[in-house]
Amino acid sequence: MSHKFTNRLIHETSPYLLQHAHNPVDWYPWGEEAFAQAKAENKPILLSVGYSACHWCHVMEHESFENEQVAALMNKLFVNIKVDREERPDVDEIYMNAVQMLTGRGGWPLTMFLTPEGKPFYGGTYFPPVDRHNLPGFPRVLAAVAQAYKEKPQEIEQAIVQILSNLEKMTHRQETSRPLRIETLANAAASLAQHVDHTQGGLGGAPKFPNSMVFALFLRQYHATGNEQYLQMTTHTLRKMAEGGVYDHLGGGFHRYAVDERWLVPHFEKMLYDNALLTRLYLEAYQATEEPFFRQVAEEILAYVEREMLHPEGGFYSTQDADSEGEEGKFFLWSRDEVLRVLGDEVGEIFCRYYDVTDVGNFEHRNILHPILTLVQLAKLFRRDVE
Repeated sequence: MSHKFTNRLIHETSPYLLQHAHNPVDWYPWGEEAFAQAKAENKPILLSVGYSACHWCHVMEHESFENEQVAALMNKLFVNIKVDREERPDVDEIYMNAVQMLTGRGGWPLTMFLTPEGKPFYGGTYFPPVDRHNLPGFPRVLAAVAQAYKEKPQEIEQAIVQILSNLEKMTHRQETSRPLRIETLANAAASLAQHVDHTQGGLGGAPKFPNSMVFALFLRQYHATGNEQYLQMTTHTLRKMAEGGVYDHLGGGFHRYAVDERWLVPHFEKMLYDNALLTRLYLEAYQATEEPFFRQVAEEILAYVEREMLHPEGGFYSTQDADSEGEEGKFFLWSRDEVLRVLGDEVGEIFCRYYDVTDVGNFEHRNILHPILTLVQLAKLFRRDVE
């Protein structure tokens, strides 16, 4: 297959970098060549960090990096570097800390603007191709950053000094941190408990992440103090998550997060580390309660990981893409007709009532599976035994 454009990333081995090898953007991999070029041309650097299974990375590539007009602007104003965070987690960590200090939030794709020496002065995450959702359009960001770099060097230098000072303080705190005290853990748990959603489970509102380590801390506080509130907050959250669309009810395993507060609509990507942490958390909940439900979820996660995330030559894949055949969540969405065709009318009708599969759908006219009845209610509705 012939391509109109081919850039330096064609010589890389990272799947994520190779995905961008035919962009019209004049990408450089992370290395001395890119920084030398930036110094020679006195251009700022545009650093874009992502990974191969990242949905919004794909979106930004399609909207901006594949767009010849946007690429021409990038090539004219910047030296452009593409980094795979799974290949260079050290680079990702530095600049992710920087963008979080600047904006109060993080995520991927990470978009960072640097001096030719690699010092960060402005950044963000996903930028749309035009102004929308209270975000500036990427071309407007490119033009504004390039103009500021050229015409407002003092302001750029002030931003750099502030960011580097904060990064240094963060590093110093990590290096001089003292051993954790029991009182510190207790105070942390009490503070985090104030943010628990006692109706839907989890922390805060949308979007909702599993926050496995928070609820693991709650379980430890329960064991240490006997405070039933910590156990209740944890088990309630674990039930709500496992009953929601954020859990894959057919294949097992959890998606990355839910975009709504009810855990219904997931960001369809699955992460190995999320499922590893959640397996342990569900098993710890089972140990604390002896409720078979928690053990069942843990076993289903492990079965999913062994079936779909285990590499045939050893080791595990780190992520499973949110996109299937170019569509977000395609393999996790169902129509009522599909269910009836696969299972037949009788069993299919039971399945649809249990998982709330309708003709209208709950996500782009299709259905994310999530049980809305207990098995006892379902059995009573169809006059069947639970077994």
